[in-house]
Amino acid sequence: MSELTTTIGAVLRQKAAGAVLSIAPDASVYQAIEVMAEKSVGALLVMDGGQLLGIVSERDYARKVVLQGHSSKDTPVSTIMSTPVLTVTREHTVGECLRIITDKHFRHLAVMEQGAVVGVVSIGDLVNCVISEQEQTIKHLHAYISGAAS
Repeated sequence: MSELTTTIGAVLRQKAAGAVLSIAPDASVYQAIEVMAEKSVGALLVMDGGQLLGIVSERDYARKVVLQGHSSKDTPVSTIMSTPVLTVTREHTVGECLRIITDKHFRHLAVMEQGAVVGVVSIGDLVNCVISEQEQTIKHLHAYISGAAS
């Protein structure tokens, strides 16, 4: 399967199993940054119950808190989160998602299925998929050439 036609469902299956990381809209930005640091992620979904309200990222923190001189302990996530969140489905392809991320200058996309969040893919996840597929293609070509040359 070509890396650009691999589905997001396949990408999610390759990622480490675990819950979707999220934070409540009334949590402080400081709490969000703590969770991101602890989990080694660059963004969290902002959710109220099961409803996706936005996404908050390290970029939001840098641009909307640090540069504007706000206090991360006194600022709720809801005031700096990015909205609306562009979402994709498991059926979207890596190529489609790369286009969205590139065109919109995003780094993360929420994956929805039947109105519920089922995952998040980052630009890193998409690039890793492309690299993995290219490595497989190179191995197959080497094997083909080696076999043909014998």
